[in-house]
Amino acid sequence: MNDQDDHPQRYALVNELHTRPSPRLEAPCTAVFLAVKQRGDAASRDRGRDVAHLADLCARHGAARPDTTAGHYAGELGRYKLRWESHTEFVTYAAFVPGLPQRPFDPAAGAIFADDWQRQAPGKRIAAMMIQVDFLPDDPADVMPRLSEWFADESLASVWVLQEAAVVAGDFRIDPAGWMRFAVFVKRGTDPGRIGRIVQRLMELETYRVMSMLGLGRARVVAQQLNELEPRLNDIVQNMSDESRPAEALLHELLAVSARLESAASEHAFRFGATAAYEAIVQDRVAALRETRFMGGQMLTEFMSRRYHPAMRTAKSAERRLNAMLARSERAGELLRTRVDVWRGAQNQALLQRMDSRADLQLRLQHTVEGLSVVAISYYAVGLGGYLLSPLAYAAGIDKSVLIAGLTPVVVICVWLAMRRIKARLHDGQH
Repeated sequence: MNDQDDHPQRYALVNELHTRPSPRLEAPCTAVFLAVKQRGDAASRDRGRDVAHLADLCARHGAARPDTTAGHYAGELGRYKLRWESHTEFVTYAAFVPGLPQRPFDPAAGAIFADDWQRQAPGKRIAAMMIQVDFLPDDPADVMPRLSEWFADESLASVWVLQEAAVVAGDFRIDPAGWMRFAVFVKRGTDPGRIGRIVQRLMELETYRVMSMLGLGRARVVAQQLNELEPRLNDIVQNMSDESRPAEALLHELLAVSARLESAASEHAFRFGATAAYEAIVQDRVAALRETRFMGGQMLTEFMSRRYHPAMRTAKSAERRLNAMLARSERAGELLRTRVDVWRGAQNQALLQRMDSRADLQLRLQHTVEGLSVVAISYYAVGLGGYLLSPLAYAAGIDKSVLIAGLTPVVVICVWLAMRRIKARLHDGQH
């Protein structure tokens, strides 16, 4: 097969499917995870700063400078195995170390991510997790005392996952050291790849959950903006039929409101779109765990329905409300433009009527002037003709007054005919 027949991106697209496999983990082990996001327009950030921060971490632990051209990295930093990934809005660091700390969820287990190194990050920590993976006791009920010790009972979610291959538990709270805790208890003999997939899905679940909930804060900002603009828009719509309010003034007010709505839509469109995408990933990760109830405890889907889904509905409601107000402003603008066009049409028609009356008056005046012109020209022509023909009339014995009387109608008719002919020629020349 000739490689020239392949699309230029064929191999890159296939390799993308295999660039970020789930880790292979053996129990017992500990995973610490960070997600860092720059403030503002993180999608357009300088990714070179992210790479430099990763290189600093590698240098601190004596590892070689990473090659991050593919947007991901995997290497060994002392006892830890590190995985780094660059995403659209954030970067993630996942470190895995064999064994468990002497004290459950000891913050020292996350010492690979030193505090001063985190402060130097080109963004802020948006997710931090510590996941302990241990063996499931022969009697699964034996884990309940530990879960009660580690987590808050009122928000604890504990479930079987992957056809009861493991128990996953967490309360989605942040401990005093800044870590969100999860415990995973796996049955002996569970494949390392399966353990790795469970841990990977938990890390992705928390990361995309918190990223999607950024839309909640944005929804509150949008709600404040819409609460300010909606009364103004309602006032404009209600006054559209009020003849005492000039349509052009209302149109200017509507343009100001529409401009702010369009600005809000442009400013928040990316966040609302990202929120919907992240929410879909969260739902997918929960479904991929294939959870079933453990010891009558709360399931992840139940926790999400009570705590997470209302936040997502709020974000969607704000987006729908913004789009609805945009549509209302567009319809109001069309109605106002129609009203302005009707008013201008009436003004133009009145103007045309005045122009018609003026043209009619000018035509009558023109006819009057033409009649006076015929009389004036005829007067002078009769005078000249009288002087010219008077010697002949005297020789013929005709009185001058008789000559003038006979000459006048002839001259008037000739002048009138000449004027008509000139007018006809001018009319033909215009066409």
